[in-house]
Amino acid sequence: MSDVNLARGSNADVGQALAGRCACGAVRFRMRTAPLFVHCCHCLDCQRQTGSAFVLNALIETARIELETGAPVRAEVPTDSGRPHGIYRCPTCGIAVWSEYGGVAALRFVRVGTLERPALLAPDVHIYTRSKQPWVTLPDGVPAFEAYYDSAKLWPSASLERRRALFS
Repeated sequence: MSDVNLARGSNADVGQALAGRCACGAVRFRMRTAPLFVHCCHCLDCQRQTGSAFVLNALIETARIELETGAPVRAEVPTDSGRPHGIYRCPTCGIAVWSEYGGVAALRFVRVGTLERPALLAPDVHIYTRSKQPWVTLPDGVPAFEAYYDSAKLWPSASLERRRALFS
């Protein structure tokens, strides 16, 4: 896809390249720009909440998500940290389309697997690898951390600039 700029932090409109939906199609959305960063989280909370070994989340400003149809319903879930975590699900099929962590309403963690073309967003980092399943092999060349990491050291400058604008 040479005509779409998926560089992390890019402000270029990506058209329908990052369109997504729930399983039944009642909730449809698109990410208008590339995400800030993509996490592959191996924490036990994410494993429990997804029923999988990890979750892939594309971090993006809430204002950059265009809801095309439907209205996801927020469900509060407990976390080991005690911080708020709202998962937004389709009210019809129950598929999680994105999350809000720590009560930060201006930032969404879009579930990469809900995108029409999830292969476009490979993880930029693996986090909470201390609890990853032993049979998961991490790829060479992708940073991995036993817990969280310092985004100022890892994110591209364009993503850091967008984050500064979001919280200023």
